[in-house]
Amino acid sequence: MINSACRLRKTPSGTPSTDEEVLQELALDYPLPKLLLEYRGMAKLKSTYTDKLPQMVNRETGRVHTSYSQAVAVTGRLASSDPNLQNIPVRTVEGRRIREAFIAPPGSRIVSADYSQIELRIMAHLSGDQGLLRAFANAEDIHRATAAEVFSTPLDAVSNEQRRYAKVINFGLIYGMSAFGLASQLNIERSAAQQYIDLYFMRYPGVADYMQRTRQQAKQQGYVETVFGRRLWLPEINGGNGMRRQAAERAAINAPMQGTAADLIKLAMAAVQNWIEREQLHTRLIMQVHDELVLEVPENELALVNENLPGLMCHVAELKVPTKLDWVKARIGKRRIKQTRCCLAWASKNFHLFAILVNT
Repeated sequence: MINSACRLRKTPSGTPSTDEEVLQELALDYPLPKLLLEYRGMAKLKSTYTDKLPQMVNRETGRVHTSYSQAVAVTGRLASSDPNLQNIPVRTVEGRRIREAFIAPPGSRIVSADYSQIELRIMAHLSGDQGLLRAFANAEDIHRATAAEVFSTPLDAVSNEQRRYAKVINFGLIYGMSAFGLASQLNIERSAAQQYIDLYFMRYPGVADYMQRTRQQAKQQGYVETVFGRRLWLPEINGGNGMRRQAAERAAINAPMQGTAADLIKLAMAAVQNWIEREQLHTRLIMQVHDELVLEVPENELALVNENLPGLMCHVAELKVPTKLDWVKARIGKRRIKQTRCCLAWASKNFHLFAILVNT
């Protein structure tokens, strides 16, 4: 028998809810909800990827081709569809096995370059907070540095648990997370979560000032802007519906960061494609996943790409903090996933077009 009022949440029709949030909470104490979550996760992987992807392989190219839309996501990020190759999971063993089905052709490798903590770096740039600027300038682990500030602990004495808390706080606050949301994420009391938020803003006053200033500007103007001046409109920011207005206020904080990240990656796409064409390389820019570019690189061009890609991507714009890449180099890809019974390779038919659109 479940006595918690929270766990007895019901749907509009009055039946007990079995949504993911409810099941995740119940799974802490009961085995069946955990099994249901695992089943749903596996069923989604099967229906979305292992069943469909083999059927979407182009007969002429032997590849899966996605389509990218520029005017779907409010922040300006490219949105992948038919199939969506931006949401293939990476955190689970099963998700990683699906990713292993995407391979480069013989003689080439798949190389991905991902902007490291780009939204936090953009927050440091926009807010001008001295603590964040100093941490990134010194190449510190930003989550460890935040934990040291919030918990008043020497940097080298920060525990893994404190760093985990700081990571949730760092990313949560830039998405407008409330004390209630933070408490749910960390499984702590709401009062303790509010105390962490207060400590964070006390240690990083520039972030608090930026958030307050941005909310006020959004209400006055009806929009916010990216670092590059692209406007992101917020029609509900002065609306009468409280929930929609609060959502718009959260979007006002986050949209400049996600929007600027979207601008940066598009500029990087154009810079990389222009360099490939200028050098007359056989390397191909085949995919974009949010803050990451994926390339198919012949092995004899691998050293050249590794040498030039960081400069191309990190120097498309100058921020107040240095930008940095995380690298993931794929193997040639001789392994195949048995369930798919085919060889898949990442590719997009639209990248050259997008490079042109970004440049103009």
